[in-house]
Amino acid sequence: MSTHVIVRRVGALATLTLAALGLSIVDPTVATAAGPVGYVRLAHLSPDTPDVDVYLNTVGSSAAPKVFPGVGYGVVSTYLTVPTGTYAVAMRGAGAPASDPPVLTTNVTVAAGKAYTVAGVGRHADLGLRVIPDDLTPPSGSRSKVRIVQASVHAPVLSAAISGGNTIASDIAFATTTGYYEVTPGRWTLRVRGTNNGPTSTVSVHLQPGDVYSLLVLDAKSGGGLTAQLRVDAAMRGTMPNGGVPTGAGGTQRDPLTPVLLGAALLVVLSAAGITGYGMRRQRARTREVGRVPAR
Repeated sequence: MSTHVIVRRVGALATLTLAALGLSIVDPTVATAAGPVGYVRLAHLSPDTPDVDVYLNTVGSSAAPKVFPGVGYGVVSTYLTVPTGTYAVAMRGAGAPASDPPVLTTNVTVAAGKAYTVAGVGRHADLGLRVIPDDLTPPSGSRSKVRIVQASVHAPVLSAAISGGNTIASDIAFATTTGYYEVTPGRWTLRVRGTNNGPTSTVSVHLQPGDVYSLLVLDAKSGGGLTAQLRVDAAMRGTMPNGGVPTGAGGTQRDPLTPVLLGAALLVVLSAAGITGYGMRRQRARTREVGRVPAR
């Protein structure tokens, strides 16, 4: 049997098998909404606030909201691609019924091509939701772009500098976000320190040319120290924004059964086509190395 005939049969069998399983060959990451879109992500940046469930829905729409359950301190979701318009963001205590009144609410108006972080910020007693505009336009030339998100109570005012080198930013107050700094890409070690000999944390970063980053400064889980985490907001010029660590949004979370069903469908197809000796190689996900931020 010729290779061409095998390929045709495999394609036909794949279509029939996937149809029988109720699946389709569609990339689930492709936005289905017509018209212009923007980007929204959600963050929990209040050190003494317990985990929350975050709801995002279109103002004036009866559609079910997207739900981010059990979002804890320091969690930043990936960006959601959404049609332009106004969205309501609501926070409830983790596990609270959706019918309960939200603890906090705010609206975010999404413009075409723009990105926003909606974050719970401040101490629990003064907790608020803040809409932070994210500038994901690429830096000039072959440089990188970095900003600092200050979410540490242990160091209510801090500075950021190259370890053993120049200061990048100073007097960064709790619950604030700096502007963006265009910096030389490469491997660096960055030190963040509270004023008046406050707690210190260092982080090694590897900044790639053309990428946009947020350096998140948090309270350490134990003790009175700090921890710093580098988040890739937009990778490589012209690509879609990335965001941070995904929280698993209801309505956008991938069905855990889908890979299993697809694997079963593939085995059926290969067996029916008479193809043997098929092997799959596991690829290791490339881990982005991290290094330090140079002075401007």
